[in-house]
Amino acid sequence: MRAIILAGGKGTRLRPYTTLIPKPLVPLGGKYSILEIILMQLRQAGFTHVTLAVNHLSNLIMAYFGDGSRLGLKLDYSLEEGELSTIGPLTLIDDLPENFLVMNGDILCDLDYRAFFETHVETRSQISVSAYQRNVKIDFGVLRYNQDGLLTAFQEKPTYDFDVSMGIYCINRSIVEALPRGKIYGFDNLMIDGLANKRRINIRPFSGYWLDIGRPDDYEYADVHFAELASKLGIP
Repeated sequence: MRAIILAGGKGTRLRPYTTLIPKPLVPLGGKYSILEIILMQLRQAGFTHVTLAVNHLSNLIMAYFGDGSRLGLKLDYSLEEGELSTIGPLTLIDDLPENFLVMNGDILCDLDYRAFFETHVETRSQISVSAYQRNVKIDFGVLRYNQDGLLTAFQEKPTYDFDVSMGIYCINRSIVEALPRGKIYGFDNLMIDGLANKRRINIRPFSGYWLDIGRPDDYEYADVHFAELASKLGIP
């Protein structure tokens, strides 16, 4: 099984932690980097070949992980010369298998990656998206009114539930082959174009542990509670 990890972002939301080091190498619990945890999880799930799509401070990432032998993986790299968003980097990888896992390099999650991948293959999906339910609280009184401006309903600080992308997908190679090489193309484009072109996109709801380390508060929480999180993530 093959996985592609998107590790080329600048991590601007996580500054000052990412001023000198790339976000995937930010340490947790003084023991592992975020990306190191992901790679260990993928190896445990049966993935043998991982490609890191890198850009910002790529030399540090490549020097740290090398060929992946330290982690029991075949590890190689795809270098972006400019920012290509989240899906564009895939067009630079020439040896993609028929189906592969794609994920962001800043996610802590206890998803069963093998089962997610195998379900994608078995159901012949073109795109599979792992989804998580997030609760969004509105800190205002919400007014609803008709076309005449008359109040029809009122809710004080309501909470809404949304299913959001976790930044973990499985994709069939034919999807990438249809895209222009080396052009900016994001996950939003993939979903919008997929709907327009009637692609088979399956949403796989997930209710386990998921944390996108995109903000200093999220990182600080994960760092302080690393011992607890490690057991959830299956990391020694």
